[in-house]
Amino acid sequence: MKNSPVSLVLSYEKGSLLLSGLPQGAPWLPGWMVWDPRAGGHRCLAMQYRALVRLLVRRGEPYRDEAQGYPSLALVDDALPHPYPYQREALEAWSGGKRGIVELPTGAGKTHLALRAICAVQRGTLVLAPTLDLVAQWCGVLEKELGIVPGAVGGGSYDLAPVTVSTYASAYRKGELFGHRFCLAIFDECHHLGGRGYSRIGEVLIAPYRLGLSATPDRPEGEGRPLRELIGPVIYRRTIGELSGKYLAGYRTEILQAELTPGEQEAYRKARETYLGFARERGISLGSAGEWRRFVFVASRGAEGRAALDAYHRQRRIAFAPERKFTVLAELLRRHRHERVLIFTNDNHTAHEVARRYFLPIITHQTRIRERRMILERFRENRWPFLVTSRVLNEGVDVPAANIAVILSGSASVREHVQRLGRILRKAPGKEAVLYEVLSPTPGERSVSERRRQHDAYR
Repeated sequence: MKNSPVSLVLSYEKGSLLLSGLPQGAPWLPGWMVWDPRAGGHRCLAMQYRALVRLLVRRGEPYRDEAQGYPSLALVDDALPHPYPYQREALEAWSGGKRGIVELPTGAGKTHLALRAICAVQRGTLVLAPTLDLVAQWCGVLEKELGIVPGAVGGGSYDLAPVTVSTYASAYRKGELFGHRFCLAIFDECHHLGGRGYSRIGEVLIAPYRLGLSATPDRPEGEGRPLRELIGPVIYRRTIGELSGKYLAGYRTEILQAELTPGEQEAYRKARETYLGFARERGISLGSAGEWRRFVFVASRGAEGRAALDAYHRQRRIAFAPERKFTVLAELLRRHRHERVLIFTNDNHTAHEVARRYFLPIITHQTRIRERRMILERFRENRWPFLVTSRVLNEGVDVPAANIAVILSGSASVREHVQRLGRILRKAPGKEAVLYEVLSPTPGERSVSERRRQHDAYR
């Protein structure tokens, strides 16, 4: 730095950085620094901390850093499992700039990769996860593998520690209160960060080091700030096809047909004619998300429209849950009665119907945390070998014992389909995973199936 007294002060204020001591409009400041007349300094988002510090150092500007407040750690990784070659490659790819996204399939050990990153940085770390189940899972892993008791934020808890795990929702609400306390931010299931609301989390953290983890980091365009800006680019990627058979279980997928009964066919035809006729009369093509929103808006304005919207939901229920699907499911449960089976549905109503008919345990977003953990524990122990869920087990929660997945219904999301396959791919001796997709012969469900299977894992 220049041999001159310190005149610049960098401080953190509720998710932003304030650089004091420069006159307004200093020509060398980047465009993302904005003059704040109330504070008499230049301000930017906390996420620019690394870039701003590098700029000050490069120019040789003396400054006092009052922004960062993260502690040093003294962790050892001796007890961690020996990394697979691809995990070592991923860590090396990240270590160069300590920013970026690692894309690995479910079951490929992203958590242990993150633990090694924490040990490499040896500074205060914030882990972000989408659900309370995952927060609890992360806390357990950190305590078991690194011998530390982490803090937890979410579900009524606000306990900060040098290593803390938080839900995205809680970090969205409270992140600006602790955004200066962590040097490394680990974004588990990082695609959640890209939404219009949650991107704010990445903006209020100063964390100069960032690691994103996901099996499917892509997200729809136009939603929030790009992940590249919030975390960094994808720096390492391995697919299910590349890892299956050696590092993941071998697997196969099978599509099973479930015909409609004559009564279901007639009800489906009438409901479909009703809502499509309403849309045609108003020039709505229903070929895009924008057209669907327009359909809902127009339909909500009168009795005829509400009847058309009801008809849409009725034909969808028939396509997703005809009687024959339950018969096919019963046959699969008999065939795999000595294995552990996950049954996925698109909605809670169908999940509850499966659970009621076959007296099976069920987990939905309404299941309380204590009950959910009890069900998962009994599933792992094979005391309850079958488990029904709607969407809450699509990602993150560790269910290594499962080797059969049955998709009774789902969305067109490629991410959801790949995540559901990933639930059964954890490696075990002699294991072959099987994913069954049970489809009705309706145009809507065929189209949904074709769209969600647009992934290398299904080719």
